[in-house]
Amino acid sequence: MAINSDTDITLALIQLGKSEKNRVRLSQSIPPHEILEWDSGNPDSQPTDDELNTAYTAWKTAEEYKQKREDSYPDWKSQMDMQYWDSVNGTTTWKDAIAKVKSDNPKPS
Repeated sequence: MAINSDTDITLALIQLGKSEKNRVRLSQSIPPHEILEWDSGNPDSQPTDDELNTAYTAWKTAEEYKQKREDSYPDWKSQMDMQYWDSVNGTTTWKDAIAKVKSDNPKPS
């Protein structure tokens, strides 16, 4: 199997817990890339292409909800205005808006 064209090896290594203690040289810094050299002094063995692809998919799935939430939240000025009017009127507009974003974009389990 080969590395998928969208697999970011650096992020896959982070997901696998192999980024901090291992030295690796990639063909380029952004995908598509490949491992050119896995230092022989590394404490961990080099992951297979399948392991890298699977790890990147897991990382992407775990991180995707964050971007969806970020894109869905009202801008800061609107949130501050909601909070002000909630305090004046005794309402929960801001809490309701934030809860909707979170329920529409749940954390993966």
